Amino acid sequence: MRLHVGLFSGAVLACLVAILAAQAKAQTQSPAADPQALLQALNSVRAQGCRGEPIAAGALRTDPRLSAAAARTAAGAELAEALKATGYRSPRTTLIALNGYAGAKAIAQGAARYSCQTVMDADFKEMGFYRKGSQVWIILAIPFLPPLDADIDQIEARVLQLVNEARSDARMCGSEALAAAQPVRLNAKLRSASAAHAKDMARYSYFSHTGRDGFHVSERAGRAGYDWRAIGENIASGQMNADLAVQGWLISPSHCANLMTARYTEMGLAFAVNPQSDGGVYWVQVFGQPK
Repeated sequence: MRLHVGLFSGAVLACLVAILAAQAKAQTQSPAADPQALLQALNSVRAQGCRGEPIAAGALRTDPRLSAAAARTAAGAELAEALKATGYRSPRTTLIALNGYAGAKAIAQGAARYSCQTVMDADFKEMGFYRKGSQVWIILAIPFLPPLDADIDQIEARVLQLVNEARSDARMCGSEALAAAQPVRLNAKLRSASAAHAKDMARYSYFSHTGRDGFHVSERAGRAGYDWRAIGENIASGQMNADLAVQGWLISPSHCANLMTARYTEMGLAFAVNPQSDGGVYWVQVFGQPK
């Protein structure tokens, strides 16, 4: 399109400039600039499956903090740094960076082609994105949904169930073959010892069997009034529920061996939550054999 400025009045010229600016803006923007459009497109892909793999992935929802983090990654920040800066906490996130796709549907399909398994991961519940020209940054995340203090009785009972199920069968803990063991029962004093250490780790954001006072599980159990013949402790951080905590212990050779130790007859379990800490959620499990 050619323009001869001298042939138009100022008003007409201003009108033409406005039209051209609107056309240029329309050409550089697409429905993908709307978070809802991309959200719907991604949820459509997740509902249909990709590469012939129908999976009940569930619908995503948007979180503006993830979009802000995506903008920071586009500017060169590391993903962890960007999430911390926007105040978004997550047990697991992933970043998908794409280039050359126009429109929400094309971007969603491109993301699925880039990483079908990631897009279809049912654990991801939230998303955010940022677009600059032909480039798009998409963050998928598992939201931080820690266990509730009010549910401690049910959670401890669930851990007890999982522990006794594990102890009922012989198993390999790393390279060590361990025989089945008798079930353990709950003990309130061992829960108290567990809770003291979990709360301290959460409050002061550290992860260790050694407390800040230099004491270990043997001293903590004694402080709680537990007179023990044998004592042991498993700790974990970051898991959002009891099942994940126990799974983590079972795949760790030393924690698995602790859990399978035949001489233990009692157990206590506690957790503590601090979103500002490194681990977010801290789990402590103490096993004992009383005198």
